[in-house]
Amino acid sequence: MNAQRVVAFEAARIQRSLRERLRYRYVRPHVEREGEGWKIVSPNCSRNIDPQGGEIDIAWFEPLPAGRWLLHARDHASAAWRPVCGTRDLRSALEIVCADESRVYWP
Repeated sequence: MNAQRVVAFEAARIQRSLRERLRYRYVRPHVEREGEGWKIVSPNCSRNIDPQGGEIDIAWFEPLPAGRWLLHARDHASAAWRPVCGTRDLRSALEIVCADESRVYWP
């Protein structure tokens, strides 16, 4: 399987998983390339970050060796990514973002 097909598969997998999130289910986030990984971008319907309701970065999935992933949250105050945790696979990282019990990702 070539690298482009694997990359497209990862983006599609992240996009599909967003249907299972618990917060802001009515908005339509999308997936964009960020470095070697992927980030989720979403309208800021709560207007907590962007008073005009523009798009904001939500999470960044950074691939690591051996199939692991480093999950980042966006620190909107400093306009920087903050590493949150390393996971054994992409599915685990997606579960964390979609549940978001502490409102780290979906402010």
